[in-house]
Amino acid sequence: MTLRERDKRHIWHPYTQEKTAPDNIVMVRGEGAYLYDEKGDRYIDATSSWWTNMHGHAHPHIAQRIGEQAAKLEQVIFSGFSHEPAIELAEKLLDILPVGYGKVFYSDNGSTAIEAAIKMCLQYWANKGAARTKVICFRDAYHGDTFGAMSVSARGVFTDPYTRLLFDVVFLDTPDYTNGETIKAQLREAMAGDDVAAFIFEPLVLGSAGMKMYPPALLDELIAICAERKVLTIADEVFTGFGRTGRMFATGYLTHTADIICLSKGLTGGFLPFAATVTKDYIYDAFYHDERAKMLFHGHSYTGNPLGCAAALASLEVFEMEKTLDKIAAISAAHAAFAERLSQHPSIVHVRQHGTILAFDFVTEQEGYLSDLRDRLYRYFIDRRIMLRPLGNVLYILLPYCISLEDLEEVYEAVLGFEV
Repeated sequence: MTLRERDKRHIWHPYTQEKTAPDNIVMVRGEGAYLYDEKGDRYIDATSSWWTNMHGHAHPHIAQRIGEQAAKLEQVIFSGFSHEPAIELAEKLLDILPVGYGKVFYSDNGSTAIEAAIKMCLQYWANKGAARTKVICFRDAYHGDTFGAMSVSARGVFTDPYTRLLFDVVFLDTPDYTNGETIKAQLREAMAGDDVAAFIFEPLVLGSAGMKMYPPALLDELIAICAERKVLTIADEVFTGFGRTGRMFATGYLTHTADIICLSKGLTGGFLPFAATVTKDYIYDAFYHDERAKMLFHGHSYTGNPLGCAAALASLEVFEMEKTLDKIAAISAAHAAFAERLSQHPSIVHVRQHGTILAFDFVTEQEGYLSDLRDRLYRYFIDRRIMLRPLGNVLYILLPYCISLEDLEEVYEAVLGFEV
C-alpha cells in the first residue's frame, strides 16, 4: 500500500471535503523554499505551509537548537516551575515588540493565544467588579477554530454548524480604504453603554477573509477611541507577526498599541506549534491578588514547552544572522512590481499588497470561499509544482523569506499563465 493510500485510509485532514478531494500529496522532506514528495517531485512552497514557515524548511540552525534543547529538557509543567528558554524568549519578545508590553503567557497555537486573550479581558473586568462582557470585532474576521475564537469571528460557512452555541458579539463592518468614518461611528455606538470588555482585530490584513486590507491610520483611531472608553484591545498578530507586512509586527505601523497582542504561526519559524499572548502590565496587575480565585484560570499541558521556546529563540536569531528584514524588503519590492503587472490583467481585480503579502481576485461568476474556481486554481499550480491554496476565487502569494528571485518569478509567470 502506498503512502497516499495509507493516508486516505486512516487520516482526517483539516478544511478538506474528503469525499471529493484528490489524494493528498505526501511530502517526505523540505529544504529552503522547497518541499519534496514521495515520488521525488519538488514543489515551491508559496504559502509558507499555511503561513508558518519563515526561513525555509529544515533550517539547520533552528533544527540544531531544537535538538540541543531536546537532549537537555524536553518538557516540564509550567505551573510552579519555569526554565531558561521560556525566560529568555519572554525577554526577547518584549525587546522586539512595540514599547509597553510587560508579561508573556505561553500556549500552543493561534486559537489558544486568542482564547487566553479573550479570557484575560473578561476576567480583568470581573476581577475589578465591572459588568463588562461584550466583545467587538470585524464582520469578516477570523481568529481561530476554538469556540471563543469562533465567537469573535465571522458568521458563515466556517461557523454555521455551531452558531447557536457561540456567544454574541458586536460586529463592525469590515474595514477598507473608504469606510473609516462609518466604522468609527459604529464603534462609538457600540460603546454607548459601559458594558464593552474588549475590541479584537487583525491588524491591517484580514487573512482568511481573503487578505482584505485597510490603512494603519484607521486602526490607530479605533484603538484611541477604545482607550477613551477604557475598552481593552486585542491585536491578533498570529498571521501578520514576524515580518509579513514588511515590518516585524503590523502594529509597528501604529502610534497606539493594543493592550494585548497574540503571536503564533511564524513564532517558531514554522517548526513547532507554539504561541504567546503578550500583555501590558496593568492587565497582569488585575490578576495579581491575595485571593487565589482572581488568578487566570487558563493553561495547557504544553504551556511554555522548552522545545517551542528553543525554536522561537533560534528563529529570532536567524532574523539577525541572515538579515531577514532585508529579504523581506526584497520580496515586498518584487510583489509591488508584480502588482503593477497584475493590475493590467483582464481577469484579475482588487490587486492588493502589504509587505510580503500579495493577493488578488480572479473574475468569476461564483465568488467567495466555496467558489468552484478554487479547485481549478489549485490543480493548475500543483501541476506546475507550486503549492498555493486559494481562498475561493482569491489567490494569495505568501512565501518563506529565503525564496530566490528566480523562484519568485516562476510563481509570477505561472499566475499570468492561468486562464479563467
